[in-house]
Amino acid sequence: MGLLSNRISRESLKPGDHIYSWRAAYVYAHHGIYIGDDKVIHFTRRGQEVGTGTVLDFLLVSSGPAKSHVPCPECTMQEGGHGVVLSCLNCFLAGGVLYRFEYDVNPALFLAKARGGTCTLAVSDRNDVVVHRAKYLLENGFGCYNLFKNNCEDFAIYCKTGLLVVDQGTMGQSGQAASIIGGPLAAVLSTPLRLITTNVYGMALTAVGVYCVSRYATDIGMRKDVVKVSVENLTRRLASSLQVVEAQTLAAPMVT
Repeated sequence: MGLLSNRISRESLKPGDHIYSWRAAYVYAHHGIYIGDDKVIHFTRRGQEVGTGTVLDFLLVSSGPAKSHVPCPECTMQEGGHGVVLSCLNCFLAGGVLYRFEYDVNPALFLAKARGGTCTLAVSDRNDVVVHRAKYLLENGFGCYNLFKNNCEDFAIYCKTGLLVVDQGTMGQSGQAASIIGGPLAAVLSTPLRLITTNVYGMALTAVGVYCVSRYATDIGMRKDVVKVSVENLTRRLASSLQVVEAQTLAAPMVT
């Protein structure tokens, strides 16, 4: 893995690789699991989605391949459904560059990668296990899409590690979500520290330090609020949650 880039060639791809491609002028990346034969399984916003209620809902529309009036001869994209889809590598990249997400990196390299969503301290499971999880979720879904708690990177990280955040009220596994939140958070938290120095460079360094600590603490490989969940148990949990939501919806009084 390079210090500045995780870019790879197609020839180096292996089934079970967690890959991604930047979208929207490097604002956001779309992630998926390569399963071989130029096919990728990934989680998109085409299923039921919980919005953030912010402008990000309009800016971050990168989940999913680029739409074309000419059907792709290599893959058939599902319309609607639960959001987990199978597509060819070209449709997944949507004209972007191919990168590989790295696992089990050392802390120094992790912090050197200032942009979240490119690597993690967590250890990946065997590639055959990763592909099995991805294929199972293709058939059974990965729940409701949420930008900060259950996005395409969360999906790929789960497939690679089997790890899930216990408290669904907190942020998910996604490193790029941590970066989106961590930047403004660093600016806020470092404000009281402005009394240490009035030098603009010192203030900037303090903000960067707070940001790095925030990223490190929220990485899936460091968090204590995660558990290992088998993919079969995960889908049973999702089914139970869906039944509860449907029951609450049916029980809610109608407003006339």
